[in-house]
Formats: sequence, C-alpha cells, structure tokens
Amino acid sequence: MTHLILKNISKEFSGTTVVQDFNLDVEQGEFISFLGPSGCGKTTTLRMVAGFETPTTGVITINGEDITNNAPNQRNVGMIFQAYALFPNMTVAQNIGFGLRIRKESESVIKERVEEMLALIHLENKAGSYPYQLSGGQQQRVALARALANHPQVLLLDEPLSALDAKIRVQLRSEIRAIQKKMGITAIFVTHDQEEALSISDRIVVMYEGRIEQVGSPFEVYNFPQTAFVANFVGTLNTAAAEVVDPVKGILSMDGVQFVSAENLQVKKKGDAVKFSIRPERFSFASEIKKENVLDCTIENITFLGSVVRIRVKIGNTKFNMDTFNNPFLELPKIGDKDQVTCSREAVLVLDE
Repeated sequence: MTHLILKNISKEFSGTTVVQDFNLDVEQGEFISFLGPSGCGKTTTLRMVAGFETPTTGVITINGEDITNNAPNQRNVGMIFQAYALFPNMTVAQNIGFGLRIRKESESVIKERVEEMLALIHLENKAGSYPYQLSGGQQQRVALARALANHPQVLLLDEPLSALDAKIRVQLRSEIRAIQKKMGITAIFVTHDQEEALSISDRIVVMYEGRIEQVGSPFEVYNFPQTAFVANFVGTLNTAAAEVVDPVKGILSMDGVQFVSAENLQVKKKGDAVKFSIRPERFSFASEIKKENVLDCTIENITFLGSVVRIRVKIGNTKFNMDTFNNPFLELPKIGDKDQVTCSREAVLVLDE
C-alpha cells in the first residue's frame, strides 16, 4: 500500500533550483535512504516532507492526505537530527515525553509511553539522567525514542549517525533498522555514506544535483547502476571508454582490447563511443576459471585492505582494480608479472551518460 507520495516536487532558493522533478512513491513500512554527495538536495527534500520547507512546485501526500502546505505541527511526522537536539535541562524521560505533553496527553499515557520507549531503546536505567551524562550513541537513542513516542506516520532521519565513531555507527544503524521493522513505521534516512545506505535500506534513492539518478534495492543499485554517476558513487568501480564493435554480439573495443558485454547494445551503432564499468570483485585470474572475457594484463600494484587484497592491473593502456578475498594461503603474483584476468559478460556494464 502506497503510504507517502512525492509528486513532481521542486524547490528553488533565490532563483536557484536545488531539487527538480522529484517523484517517489513509498510503501507503508518501507525504509528508504536518500543517498548522494553534499549539496545534492537530499536534506532539502527531507525538510519538505517534514514541513520545514514548502515545495516550489509539486504535491506531498501521506495516506492520501495532501500535506504540502501544512505546518510541521500539522503533520504527524517524526524527525531525528544529526545534532540530537535534546533539551539539556530535561531528563531522558522528560525529553522522550516532551511531544506528548505538547499534545496534552494525560500523565498516565505519557508515563506508559515513556516506559515503552525506554524499553525499546534499552535505556530503562537512564530515565532520570540528563543528556550530558549520556554518550553520543545513548543521546541519539533518546532522540529516536522521542521521535517515535508520538506514533508518527513517517520517521525522518537526517544523517543521524554522522557525529558518532565508526563502531557505534554500525551498531546504532542496526538498532534503528530493527526498531523500524518492529514498529512497521515508514522511514526516510538521509546519508552520504554508501555503506550505511546499502546495509539498512529496502530501497535507495541516489541523488545528484537535485535530481534522482536511480531508485532501486541495494542489490540493484550496486550491481546494475543505470548512470555513470551511480556507478562511480556507489562502491568502487572501474570505468573505461570504448567503442562499439558489434552491437548484436555486445562486443566493445578498448584500445584494441575486446570486451564482450551481456548488455543490449542494439540501440547503438558500430563505432559509437560508450563508457563501460566493471566492479573490482568481478575480476579473477584466468588460471582459476575462464569466463567469456579473458584479458592479458600486467600487475601494476598490490594493496592489502584487511579482508580484501586489491590488485591493480593494466589491460591495454588502461588500469583496473581487481579485488580478491585475503587468506593466509593466498598466492599473489609479483609486481611487473604478465598474467591474465577474466570476467563474465554480465560484469561488463555499459553506462548511460
């Protein structure tokens, strides 16, 4: 069931368009991430859903109700900010119950709801503590509980983990996802961190310069990028220029080296210039198993990245990265060695400009 709809949304500030022609249907209980670099319009879009900004054009509806011009307090939306925004003079329990008091709920309802939220975020023993007595991760849990206490129709999260250290971020994002699933609430999560978006989202909206570049599951966005920007922004990628040799058979030529792609190139003509990409993990050495593309190469560099070993190879005049899992018995070539690498037809993705 479609829960949240953003239709033909655009936003201008002083004649500059920061969001343009944004269209998205969000299902009840979905976890959507807006992913993109700084300045791409993702936070502005989130603020329009929250009511802090009004769209220049377009319509926003929740459960069929037009909320485009409603004030923030006239739409049942919860928001979590990067800076926690807790009241320093209030205890944890008072912070969580603040929105309920504004709504003039009874003390018994507030008490019950606060206890429920404290149990949800596993901070029952911190009810009487003040924000300065909490760690950053605990403060963000309280901010989450406060946003959820009012039973919002949509939960909005504006880079809520960016102020935390890496280990706490991983733990807390898993907790946020688990709580969101448990409550069945619709959530939109803004981040510039691709690992965050890939790890917790049902779908990812990749944005660039105010536009949607691609919408899809993490699997789709990573493995089947539709544009050159998505391919380069999400994950590590090898890209190269080539020309079409045979559109029917999917044959490309890069500096005289032929690659075979499974892409449908019949909209192209022989001699057309294209860009193609291959993820580093899609390469392997041809001595292990031969796939459709077998390519002569020279070993340029080897870098240890913990669980992964990245090998830089030169194919023709172009350098590519190849990733392989590390293990104590891994036999690696030497820099300068001649070798062969291989990849499947499906690994060679032709990109839209």
